[in-house]
Amino acid sequence: MDRIPTLADVYAARTVISRYLPPTPFQPAEALSELLGCEAWIKYENLQPVRAFKVRGGINLVSRLSAGERTAGVVTASTGNHGQSIAYAGRLFGVRVVVAAPEHSNPVKVAAMRALGAEVVETGPDFDAAREWAERTAAERGMRYVHSANEPDLIAGVATASLEMLEVAPDLDAVIVPIGAGSGACGQCVAGKAISPRLQVIGVQAEGAPAVWRAFHSGKMEAGPPVSTFAEGLATRIPFSLPLQILRERLDDLVLVSDAQLKQAMVTLIRTTRMLAEGAGAASTAAAFALKERLRGKKVGLVLSGGNVTVESLREVLAEA
Repeated sequence: MDRIPTLADVYAARTVISRYLPPTPFQPAEALSELLGCEAWIKYENLQPVRAFKVRGGINLVSRLSAGERTAGVVTASTGNHGQSIAYAGRLFGVRVVVAAPEHSNPVKVAAMRALGAEVVETGPDFDAAREWAERTAAERGMRYVHSANEPDLIAGVATASLEMLEVAPDLDAVIVPIGAGSGACGQCVAGKAISPRLQVIGVQAEGAPAVWRAFHSGKMEAGPPVSTFAEGLATRIPFSLPLQILRERLDDLVLVSDAQLKQAMVTLIRTTRMLAEGAGAASTAAAFALKERLRGKKVGLVLSGGNVTVESLREVLAEA
């Protein structure tokens, strides 16, 4: 059984991360609140250096590698944001990084990973095929394989966002967080619920990529069919053991939203906050609209997890709106 990170691990991670990353804003969104009928606060993780929350986990994990692991380098798989986080941390600490990305990945994210010094290999039709390549390559080359979710140090790192949120607004009733592999939601469960046991943590997945949703409700680790969502940050076909263990123990609810709801949420965020969200980054806002009656009158944190959207994708979203 994988080790579940503790609140102490999260505070230790913040000691490391704070040397490299300032806290991101966590602010009330008045225009959005009026539309939702609740007091909506947004955690702007799209303002991180790689424009996504995962950089927190990357810095924490890579900072804790052994001397031998740093020398050998690391291999990981990613649709983009996790890969950027490991590449960013690899540059900070002088560690070679190889990232396997699915073919036809978001070109903005691929270019960003390469600009950060990572070797990016585009392979396979989806994230899970790229992940299998990364696992084989790590074994063949003697490099440290970094899983995108089954890593306690990654989860402890991304959980520092929850510390920042509750220090600003300790009376939050609920937090809504997107789930791809699940590290972000696990971080909210580990840190948020330890600090504020009354806090409701609600996860959200895309209808076209419901692997964690199915496993959360059934308890079965089963691969699903090929994913069908434009939101690559949510496009996971297989649930992973450590996140599923944490989520089934501590997550209060997990909901599904359609691509149409994600796209509408992207446009709504631009209109109400002037902030750009990628599909996964808008998922918490989409879920808030889906749960509007349940959240009415409550103080709700929405994690805007990333803003790495291509111009072409944004044009399509705006045209449809």
